[in-house]
Amino acid sequence: MTMVASVGSFLKAVITFVAAPQILLPLAAVALVCTLKFYRTLTKPKVAGPIGLGILALLVGSCFDPNFRGNILRPDNVPIVLLLVSVFFFLWLSLRRAAINDEATERGEPTLEGRWRRETVLVWPDLVMIELICLICVTAALVFWAIAVPAPLEEPASAALTPNPSKAPWYFLGLQEMLVYFDPWYAGVVLPSLIVVGLMAIPFIDTNPRGNGYYTLRERRFAITVFLFGFIIFWLVLITIGTFLRGANWNFFGPYDYWDPHRQVPLKNINVSEIFWVKMLGRGLPDTWPLREAPGLVLVALYIVLGPLLLAKTVLKKLRGDMNPVRFSVVVILLLFMMTMPIKMLSRWLFNLKYIVYVPEYFINF
Repeated sequence: MTMVASVGSFLKAVITFVAAPQILLPLAAVALVCTLKFYRTLTKPKVAGPIGLGILALLVGSCFDPNFRGNILRPDNVPIVLLLVSVFFFLWLSLRRAAINDEATERGEPTLEGRWRRETVLVWPDLVMIELICLICVTAALVFWAIAVPAPLEEPASAALTPNPSKAPWYFLGLQEMLVYFDPWYAGVVLPSLIVVGLMAIPFIDTNPRGNGYYTLRERRFAITVFLFGFIIFWLVLITIGTFLRGANWNFFGPYDYWDPHRQVPLKNINVSEIFWVKMLGRGLPDTWPLREAPGLVLVALYIVLGPLLLAKTVLKKLRGDMNPVRFSVVVILLLFMMTMPIKMLSRWLFNLKYIVYVPEYFINF
């Protein structure tokens, strides 16, 4: 029993360390890169099966901790758990089919979808009956869920008694987490608008005809990688952080921590201008905002100027040759805006950096 308790304590310490946001976000990015790099091996059932069973065993074993169990099984959070499980299952399924298709095309054989096209079925009764059976099963599951899990209804809203923490619905938790690091005009207007514009621009940017109608990664590696980074790393991870790690007073808590509303976290955020003028030069902040924010403006200018050049010389070198200057410029601009999220988040977590440029005189902060 002592050895089991020691192993359990060690695993809890490891999970708590990994769940820290400054570790979780980079680790998730590295895991996704490794998955896409070695997808042919990692998606094999004999490899993916033990990994999935190990994660499931950790999840079930962690439920013996009352704080973890109360957080995971909270009625509001149960759909998020099902969401995460289903997303990673279908991610594995799609990558597995992509691996099979890529290996088949390299051998000159037809893809899975190409083989299935030879087997035609009728809409009635084959497809309609399958859809009817799925409809009945999903309805039965929802009815059972509604009976087994109480609805997470709370008392009527009152300004005198607000929930702690006050959270948005799960589908807005990623946006609510973004608002911690950016001003509302940027996190609530600019970034969501760029997401919509980027989705609209995909047919004009990505004109690669390969991969239509069948799963593949080898022939659409860049497009799939960017999409998965945006969806999993910059959205699902933020939803996970906002759901399971943001506790009382909007502080970070570990998976096994009690959400103590009286917990005080000493934190002093600082701007780039304060780091440069006060900490490095040992003098007060200049009175005029252009001089005061000159260090931050220089960093932003370097990011805008050197970012495209660096991308064009490294990871986007092949893409630069395949695209005309206009399409390539649109891709680079969208990528640079997307990368502001992890840069700003990691800067806050690691260095308590609040703003790179802080101009409250004109409400320009980023």
